[in-house]
Amino acid sequence: MTSDALTSLRPRLPSPLQPVEDERFTRRGVRLLLKRDDLIHPDLVGNKWRKLAPNLSAASGRTLLTFGGAYSNHLRATAAAGRLLGVTTVGVVRGEELASRPLNPSLARCAADGMRLHFVDRAAYRRKHEPPVLAALLRAAGAEDAYVVPEGGSNALAVRGCRALGEELRGRADVVALACGTGGTFAGTAAGLGPGQRGLGIPVLKGGFLGGEIEALQVEAFGGRRGDWSLDDRFHFGGYARTPPALDAFATDFERRHGVPLERLYVAKLLYGLVTLAQEGAFPAGCRVVGVVSGAPFPEG
Repeated sequence: MTSDALTSLRPRLPSPLQPVEDERFTRRGVRLLLKRDDLIHPDLVGNKWRKLAPNLSAASGRTLLTFGGAYSNHLRATAAAGRLLGVTTVGVVRGEELASRPLNPSLARCAADGMRLHFVDRAAYRRKHEPPVLAALLRAAGAEDAYVVPEGGSNALAVRGCRALGEELRGRADVVALACGTGGTFAGTAAGLGPGQRGLGIPVLKGGFLGGEIEALQVEAFGGRRGDWSLDDRFHFGGYARTPPALDAFATDFERRHGVPLERLYVAKLLYGLVTLAQEGAFPAGCRVVGVVSGAPFPEG
């Protein structure tokens, strides 16, 4: 895949930085801005562009195989990339029982974009990083020669690709906050920030394990820990894909106030966390806080 092919998709880079007037911040002297990565590309939304583009270049037109759950935004973005660029894609989906059911809207969109779906049981999925298990999965999926992208798209290439997000915000923020799934976007962004800037990660999975994985990604991509960053594990709302009524009510209210559509699994949790932290006085007066809108609600069509 050439850089010209990716450029032909007309990504909007750098993404816009949008000031937001919200009294929950302004009454404490804090300025909130949104980094609108959801506007980079209508199909490869937000961090998906930053993570997939370098991997698409490295794949050089080979079949792209990757992994995800039944509602994975990463699978949907990879399938869309395959459709747009004429690349064969294979999605290894966690949960073999899903193969016997009608596909949910997320997986149906993947299939409509040409992705071959290969369902595996959860035990094999958990061991997918082990070379013998991965080799067996590739054979079973008929993709022995595929270029493999890990779950969530977080590898060294993706992390280095996300460093540009931090670089775009140098001198424009004091705190840069992102929702974290596998941690690749945050690892790269934190590495791109300048002196005096701090990265704040809001994990959307519970467990408290992500800090070590982010540091490992930075070691793989850059040779060591990079940037001043920390995580706040309080805002996962019970775990990945958990969107209780309180979170949905918050997101609906934020959309009404500011006209920004909020993806619920990541972005709504991020902004809920930032509002809570502002109310707790975590940001000093005069602080510029950037929340990265790393994705958008996918259309169900």
